[in-house]
Amino acid sequence: MTISARDGSVLRARRTPLRRGFFLGWGRAWHAVQPATRAFVLVFLAGASTCALAQGDPKRGEYLAKAGGCIGCHTEKKADAPAYAGGRALKTPFGTFYGPNITPHPEAGIGRWTEADFMRALREGVRPDGANLFPAFPYPSFTRITDADARDLWAYLRTLPPSAQANREHDLWFFVRWRVLITIWKWFFFTPGAFANLPGASELVNRGAYLVQALGHCGECHTPRNFLGGPKTSRFLGGGKGPDGKKVQNLTPTRLKKSSDGELKDFLTTGVYSDGDVPAESMGEVIRNTTSQLTAPDLDALIAYLRTLPPLPEEK
Repeated sequence: MTISARDGSVLRARRTPLRRGFFLGWGRAWHAVQPATRAFVLVFLAGASTCALAQGDPKRGEYLAKAGGCIGCHTEKKADAPAYAGGRALKTPFGTFYGPNITPHPEAGIGRWTEADFMRALREGVRPDGANLFPAFPYPSFTRITDADARDLWAYLRTLPPSAQANREHDLWFFVRWRVLITIWKWFFFTPGAFANLPGASELVNRGAYLVQALGHCGECHTPRNFLGGPKTSRFLGGGKGPDGKKVQNLTPTRLKKSSDGELKDFLTTGVYSDGDVPAESMGEVIRNTTSQLTAPDLDALIAYLRTLPPLPEEK
């Protein structure tokens, strides 16, 4: 018993003054430092903590890339095509655009981009060299993506295997190739800015609005366009001719009221209508790569938001 007591209490009694002396010593040393130096140290530590918190989450970014349908525009259709290495064709009335390589390859991809370059592309629709990006890249929608989501998406793209696959030149009408003209297009059809919650809408509906308007950029295909390629805002998500000239569906309640929430969920996860029919190839790909990958709460939110849209007649 004596030995046990000595091993326990005596050793604790010996360690206590050492610990107290250690912290007292550091306390005296800290107070001896000049106030300006102490302030600098505190600011430095706070900045380091902020930077650590500002780092993106690549795992979450992978989910956001699926929700944004990135692979659909940045990966060729052939079976052995490297993911996100570009080459996918998008036919439009102005010619054919080809999705670029967005892997972190330093030459062929965006390996030399900084996070600020990536943010500017999303927010302002410009390349690192300051030239305009063609709005085939849906920055009119992506400008609304939150900073946190953009950082996570960037973090995920940095984890992709670099691909040396070269980018293909766009095959466009002569006058459309002048990127400086996109500045004029932006004056009329591009409004940069963060997503704003819908006044009076529930959290569920606002989440759906964000998925549709920003991350999922549904309006880029489901909103018809004028002869300049600008969206007809009065027919937002009203369907009609898509960018490739093919018919796209009306997503307003005019069409959706025919299906229950359960039927819509089944369609957006399986790609099969309640009557056994299947959608066009382009929508089928969106279902495989995007809507079927959404979490159940996000799918609920998306449908809830679409239910709130004003019903629009089918475009003739």
